[in-house]
Amino acid sequence: MARTNPLQFIQQVRSEVGKVAWPTRREVLLTTVMVFIMATVTAIFFALVDLAIKGGLRGLLSMFG
Repeated sequence: MARTNPLQFIQQVRSEVGKVAWPTRREVLLTTVMVFIMATVTAIFFALVDLAIKGGLRGLLSMFG
């Protein structure tokens, strides 16, 4: 593998960074909002599942207690 001197490496990095399609401020904002919404929906879903399981187990155990 050929060795590259630090100056060439920096030039190559700058060239590659220039090819990156950076998101706009609006895209970042929308993605962030969607992540928070999905995290909230997921938390609510699992809280409801937890309550259902807890209620089912209490009902089942009360039959034997």
